[in-house]
Amino acid sequence: MALRLGAENKRQVYVVAALFSIIVLVGGFELYQNFAGPSTPQPVAAPAAAKITPAATTAQAPAGPQAQKLTNAGIDPTLHMDKLAQSEDVEYAGSGRNIFSADSAPVEIPVPVKSARNEAPKVVAPPPPPGPPKPPNIDLKYFGYTEAKNQPLKAFFSHGDDIFMATTGDVVDHRYKVGAIKPGSVEITDLSYNNTQTISLTAN
Repeated sequence: MALRLGAENKRQVYVVAALFSIIVLVGGFELYQNFAGPSTPQPVAAPAAAKITPAATTAQAPAGPQAQKLTNAGIDPTLHMDKLAQSEDVEYAGSGRNIFSADSAPVEIPVPVKSARNEAPKVVAPPPPPGPPKPPNIDLKYFGYTEAKNQPLKAFFSHGDDIFMATTGDVVDHRYKVGAIKPGSVEITDLSYNNTQTISLTAN
């Protein structure tokens, strides 16, 4: 009975040893592959870029109609001489001046009767104040004189029906002062207007 139990224990020990050997062999192979592999390190994978969802794009750019994409298809680069000649043969038929001709006469532009702008009314300066009234002519008549030896000349005047004889410095008719007496003329001052005039000799 004791021998039978010893045999069973040995069998279990063999099974455990076999499993342990298998585990050691598998582990050793994995370690060999890790340490005995190529010396060049494996490239580290770059982190994946953040995925932009349509919702985020819409939030950043304002919504609107899409622009039209143009292409070069259908464009003809050929120079058509016949169409160019047609455009050069067009004659100016306007009613005004031909700006493409140096011989064209300028157009007469009528002068407007009144300016379209709202111009400020012109300020007219008031006329200057009238000056003092012109003194009237002295109505004395000098019609003769007398000359005595060693005496000043005496002049004869008529004022209406009155006749006066005066020398230099006399006042005739309370108004006219006699100045220098000469055979052909006399200076008379109108005291009312302080106006001096020369009266010529006239026949009475």
